[in-house]
Amino acid sequence: MKLTFLGATHEVTGSCFLLEACGKQILIDCGMEQGKDIYENQEIPIPSADIDAVLLTHAHMDHSGMLPKLYAEGFRGEIHTTGATTALCDIMLQDSAHIQMFEAEWKNRKRMRTGEEPFVPIYTMEDALAVMKCFVSHDYNERIVLFDGIEIRLIDVGHLLGSASIEVWITEEDVTKKIVFSGDIGNVNQPLIKDPQYIQEADYVVMESTYGDRSHGAEPDYIGELSNIIQTTFDRGGNVIIPSFAIGRTQILLYFLRKIKQDRLVTGHGDFKVYVDSPLAVEATEIFNKNIAGYFDKESMELIKKGINPISFSGLKTAVTADHSKAINFDEDCKVIISASGMCDAGRIRHHLKHNLWRSESTVLFVGYQSVGTLGRIILDGAPMVKLFGEEVQVNAEIRKLEGMSGHADREGLLRWITAYKKKPDKVFVVHGDENVIDLFTESLNKEHGINAIAPFNGAIYDLKLNELVDEGKLIEIQGKKESKKTVSTAFERLVSAGKRLMVVIQHNEGGTNKDLAKFMGQINSLCDKWDR
Repeated sequence: MKLTFLGATHEVTGSCFLLEACGKQILIDCGMEQGKDIYENQEIPIPSADIDAVLLTHAHMDHSGMLPKLYAEGFRGEIHTTGATTALCDIMLQDSAHIQMFEAEWKNRKRMRTGEEPFVPIYTMEDALAVMKCFVSHDYNERIVLFDGIEIRLIDVGHLLGSASIEVWITEEDVTKKIVFSGDIGNVNQPLIKDPQYIQEADYVVMESTYGDRSHGAEPDYIGELSNIIQTTFDRGGNVIIPSFAIGRTQILLYFLRKIKQDRLVTGHGDFKVYVDSPLAVEATEIFNKNIAGYFDKESMELIKKGINPISFSGLKTAVTADHSKAINFDEDCKVIISASGMCDAGRIRHHLKHNLWRSESTVLFVGYQSVGTLGRIILDGAPMVKLFGEEVQVNAEIRKLEGMSGHADREGLLRWITAYKKKPDKVFVVHGDENVIDLFTESLNKEHGINAIAPFNGAIYDLKLNELVDEGKLIEIQGKKESKKTVSTAFERLVSAGKRLMVVIQHNEGGTNKDLAKFMGQINSLCDKWDR
């Protein structure tokens, strides 16, 4: 009964934990490292084919993004999550595979000219499609027997449509321990989705700490501020350009814009147009519309009962094809354009910035965090000039930000979540935060709230039965620019993974009849004779 910390320790992304209990090996999340990485994630210490199941908290790539790679390496177990998370992963993992394959094609054109070995994407579209066969969907609050001695339950954590904290009960030799994985804890009073639900008892808790050092402050008047920005921009003849994350943030903006239109808070510009220019955002919005029951909050459900779609309205237009996207900038009417990516580092938003940044009558409105070094952060920090598609573009547009918009709980929200436990857990493991934030929040839990908390390192192993750390792990800094070192052929990698899976299958057949085992052995030897070179 032990827990190994593989990712998101002293960093925000790459969430991954290995739980070993009752003879089973279970991953909780299998996330991709994103943005600027400081520390190397610990490799999963067992073959992917040996993993019996994955428990997935939500669809964001830093929690789900490496699942296709896991499948490519031989994993064939079940991935347990909510129905909405399953639907979102279906589009997000395909989008991730598309981006990786496009990037590999671009890099390999250059490598061919220089004679370098080809760059191989982490996984392919084939992997992204295949791993979806492993998903098993559950409702919130449904207690599920996962294996003999292991039960789980998904609790709404209010971060994203379908997001969950995961309760796990483990019973070995008449000893039962309960461990809770918080996932990403949501901010309160977000449109559409419910507030985080609180859990009241656990022996161990693994909790995130993304905003453990700050407060979002008083809830802003988003609708009033957004109305004012649109009104002022349209009055001077400009467009409002909003770089937005395709899933979650875009749908919240549509909720606000529907309310603005319904209450006629922008005047003098008729039924103004709102463009959503992102194929992923369009698909995600359709998923939001289909996953209402059990996920939407009370206010949204009341609108639906009245026949009102909370995230749709007249004047809403979507652009899926590249031609549709290009046509937006030939529309001379004042308009709102919501486009990805949210940090302006890729995607269609860059075209809209090229057409609008130089216009003093337009506004670029940021509605999410901008990482250091991204184009969005550079613009927000006041750069007078930026480069887009090889061309220098002067920044004359008004640059604004909607403060406080976050899907993550702030320090107060995190404390509300962890202090809701009636009895203090034996141990709280603080993860998923920048190094200084994790250390500050862990210290606060210990000194100010009397909660026994530690911030584990990569590779740390904790014995849940004995309640002790058996391996402290360590932080290994990434040296230089991080890039995939894989240059061997994808086909050979898949062959190696298939070989590892074959060994697992052989072990699973221990105890079979002599006749069946002899037949299996003959098939393997026949295959070896054919391919032995």
